[in-house]
Amino acid sequence: MHFETLAIHDAQAPDPHTGSVTVPVYQTSTFARSGLEYDGGFVYSRIGNPTRQALEATLALLDNGRYGLAFASGAAATMAALHVLKPGDHVVSGIDIYGGTYRIFKELLAPMGITTSYAGGSTTESYVEAVRPETKLIWVESPSNPLMRIADIRALAAFSKERGIILAVDSTFASPYFLRPLDLGADMVIHSTTKYLGGHSDIIGGAVIMNDDALHQSVKTYQAAAGAVPAPWDCWLVMRGLKTLKVRMKEHEANAMHLARFLESHPAVAKVLYPGLSSHPQHILAKSQMSGFGGMLTIEMKGGMEAVRKLISGVKLFLLADSLGGVESLIASPARMTLWALSPEERMKRGCSEGLVRISVGLEHPDDLQADLEQAIEGCG
Repeated sequence: MHFETLAIHDAQAPDPHTGSVTVPVYQTSTFARSGLEYDGGFVYSRIGNPTRQALEATLALLDNGRYGLAFASGAAATMAALHVLKPGDHVVSGIDIYGGTYRIFKELLAPMGITTSYAGGSTTESYVEAVRPETKLIWVESPSNPLMRIADIRALAAFSKERGIILAVDSTFASPYFLRPLDLGADMVIHSTTKYLGGHSDIIGGAVIMNDDALHQSVKTYQAAAGAVPAPWDCWLVMRGLKTLKVRMKEHEANAMHLARFLESHPAVAKVLYPGLSSHPQHILAKSQMSGFGGMLTIEMKGGMEAVRKLISGVKLFLLADSLGGVESLIASPARMTLWALSPEERMKRGCSEGLVRISVGLEHPDDLQADLEQAIEGCG
């Protein structure tokens, strides 16, 4: 069955009691039991809720996985995926990752005795070189935040399987419409459902998708015990977003490509990082494992932070905000916003200069977005 059909129908059948064509919001904390013996049904909404169950089943289908688990935020989903580790274990992470994930590695895992090393680049060899005998997990973002680097998921999966290492891929930027890491051999896929899956900047959520029974049981046990689960209404909102994911992602991509081409030719812009451009150093790799290139792009202004400030203060349609993936276009300074937790030295080590601007391209008309950027950049000269 095709992607958009799965998103609308397969795990979201009409309610058998009322015929409602949308899954009801089961706004309840607890459920009446038929007796003292557990009958396998719902008992308490932290453990399981019918609305959340429908969302989790849909998430699994869209990523072509057997199991989907929903969480209260992308960070909660990340922590749940990493909970499969134990003290003494080692993680190899991509060097270009979301600042919140870097904080988890440094401030939460390190005190637990779980160490992290960062690959020297985006090549498979750079990950392999960072592996130690105690390495138990490789963490990848593809495309990465904010430098839009692409990891060779097939190659990393083959290496990981040989070594008995878990490969976890944060696929938030791509969404399951453009990238299915499990099909390429990854063990776990992580999403911030706050972003493209919800799609309307009105919920906070996360998800972990997997095929392996043992991994599923470990992450599910953490979900139930730690309790960082989404409320039923938030689950319903994500399901609503999933139904239009295909049409939104196609428009996000078309608008992003339009702006990437315009910005690449602008004399005030030093560099445009978008995997859909042939100038992207990993464009061919992106084409080989993605069905599209998404709605995120990053540019580097020639004038550094001064030009960034002028650009951000000059735009009228683009909103200065930390998130991404909504219908409205957003703009951000990675150095001062999304990667604020890193020292200037750490940011430069990762290739994040003061001149970077991250753009989440929304669903406005591309000509309006181009005109807004054009008039704002004029003030940067």
